[in-house]
Amino acid sequence: MPLIDNAFTTLLGLRHPLIQAPMAGGATTPELVAAVSNAGALGSFAAATLSPAAMREGVARVRALTERPFNVNLFILDDPAPSDEEVARAQARLDPLRAELGLPPGSRPARFCEDNRAQIETLLELAPPVVSFTFGILDAATLARFHQAGCLVMGTATTVAEAQAWEAVGADLVCAQGGEAGGHRGTFLGDPQQACIGLMALLPQLAAAVNIPVVAAGGIMDGRGIAASLLLGAQAAQLGTAFLCCPESGIPALWKEQILAARDDSTRLTRAFSGRFARGIANDFMRRLAAEEDQVPAYPVQNALTGDIRQAATRQGRSEYLSLWAGQGAAMARPLPAAALVQVLMTELAACRA
Repeated sequence: MPLIDNAFTTLLGLRHPLIQAPMAGGATTPELVAAVSNAGALGSFAAATLSPAAMREGVARVRALTERPFNVNLFILDDPAPSDEEVARAQARLDPLRAELGLPPGSRPARFCEDNRAQIETLLELAPPVVSFTFGILDAATLARFHQAGCLVMGTATTVAEAQAWEAVGADLVCAQGGEAGGHRGTFLGDPQQACIGLMALLPQLAAAVNIPVVAAGGIMDGRGIAASLLLGAQAAQLGTAFLCCPESGIPALWKEQILAARDDSTRLTRAFSGRFARGIANDFMRRLAAEEDQVPAYPVQNALTGDIRQAATRQGRSEYLSLWAGQGAAMARPLPAAALVQVLMTELAACRA
């Protein structure tokens, strides 16, 4: 029997009103996804930076490890076409950092991201039980194709207007992303900074404005946060940073160390790494580009340009150059196996409801 029997758990056939957030860049290994799903929650595989071949391989691995429902997430992106001058200016800002890491000056990459349309077509082919999207919104025709393939569709919203837009095109679920959330902001309508609304303020307004189940995300790290989200109108909670320190998580050890050493005020929003506002643990890279971060190219261009720096930082154990994405609750992280963490979270939730 599910601990919480509501529209979300019924729709997905889950025991727990809990989603492990999709976090691009290798964090959400198939092993993490499957462990969460096998524990009765919804594991999420982040495919946004993967090629179609890697998507197929990752989803096949998840399916080999679990028979339970799982989610696959993609970004929604336009094809980037920056000018050579824009790229050269951006590289000039980054080259001093490259020199400190022993890297050569940057040049124009052969490509800035995977072909988003090819990724979407691949996801339709793979047809996982749940698909989710951020950075934009699907058109109604494409969303209907996912329904025809048997997928439930969840969109990311940082404002009431974005949630209503997702409902209008036929989404089954909407994830309300509060400003506390780690990683990239999902904003696609209006001013990204004005859309950085705290979850406690956003959630009740958003839940009252739509008629589809709402998932709460942003700064939730324990059962108390899940209970509060349910009280404010959510049907489930999505936790990302809480799962980053699990042994199944694929992030580097030095990133986990920084999360476990974090304080309540350790994170901030930045465009410096990727060209899109994202929340991570403040470090030298953020501080040194802070004065110019409003000038960096938009995602995915800046993200591609900083890729060699982040890869070298990982190899060299230099966390001051790494994008240490984490939410405002990072200091509450617990380095537990994923299944054990799900159980602890549900025990805490049950205690709040007793």
